[in-house]
Amino acid sequence: MNAETSVTTDEARQSKADEGKKPSLFRRLRPLLILVVLLGAALGGNWWFRVGRHMESTDNAYVQGDIVQLGARIEGDVAAILVADNQRVEEGQPLIQLEDRDWRARRDAAAAALAQAEAGITTGRAQIEQQRAQITSAEAQIAQADAERVRATADSTRYGSLAQSGFGSRENAERTLADRRKAEANVASAQASAAAAQAALPVLEGQLATAEGRRAEATAQLALAESNLAYTVIRAPFSGIVGNRSAQVGAHVRPGQNLIAVAPPPERQWVVANFKETQLHRMRPGQPVTLSLDVGGELHGHVESLAPATGALFSLLPPENATGNFTKIVQRVPVRIALNPGQDPALLRPGLSVEARVDMRADPSAPSSLLGAAAATIGLR
Repeated sequence: MNAETSVTTDEARQSKADEGKKPSLFRRLRPLLILVVLLGAALGGNWWFRVGRHMESTDNAYVQGDIVQLGARIEGDVAAILVADNQRVEEGQPLIQLEDRDWRARRDAAAAALAQAEAGITTGRAQIEQQRAQITSAEAQIAQADAERVRATADSTRYGSLAQSGFGSRENAERTLADRRKAEANVASAQASAAAAQAALPVLEGQLATAEGRRAEATAQLALAESNLAYTVIRAPFSGIVGNRSAQVGAHVRPGQNLIAVAPPPERQWVVANFKETQLHRMRPGQPVTLSLDVGGELHGHVESLAPATGALFSLLPPENATGNFTKIVQRVPVRIALNPGQDPALLRPGLSVEARVDMRADPSAPSSLLGAAAATIGLR
């Protein structure tokens, strides 16, 4: 028994001795592992030097768009809702119809007032033309009366001389003298009639001016009535997607009350990325941007502009750092990013979260992948 145990122990010792003489697997693979680590470090360092240090990214970015809240401009009842929720509409398309019977009646009343004013102007112009004809007639009567006065004066002078010399009768002299005085009176009467006719002309012209003023007022009232009638149809100001509808058929609405909203289509939206001030020293308009949407997908754009001030200064209560204790906080500047054309941003909606990465390399078209940067380094690209 003891002999067998001794043999087994010797064999175990011999096996351990043989294993100690063989090189371990880690020792055999260690040079290869070191080579892989060095190669990875070289590739990573090369990528960081050529690409990574020229990239700035932030997840403080959101999709933006000009959303318009449409409201009633007149008072009335909602007669019809002409679109469905989340429906795409075109510019000028009717969205909501208000009851228009009262506004049509007001439009018709304004049109009637304008027609009445036009008739007043026509009458005034006719009266002025008639008065001018009367003035012409009065001036002709003056000329006629003056001619009669000249003849009567000549007759009176002639017959008076004959009566004084004894060759004519006193009766003829007195008769011609009376005719002369009558002719002079007729001249004075004709002149007075002409003056009265001339004086009436400015009055008629003033009445015409008043009528023209009434026409202008009636025209303005008609234009206002036409505008109010047009306001009974609420139309889309631009092509987009409707939403946030609060209008209901039969509801009474007042001016300024929001009824429906129109959001811009995806192709008219943009991204506002709030970069830290420490990220802006090399950022310029025109640099390419890669946008990763939280809803999925990736889009490409470019830096369009940088805000003229930090976002904090545009807030309701801007910070005042000159008071009390001071704690420095890194500020953020809104950067507007425009989408490149030729894409299909169907998932874009204002308010969605985006991760933006700006490529600030001198040659943005150069390879940006790990292997691409390595190939460019050794001159293969």
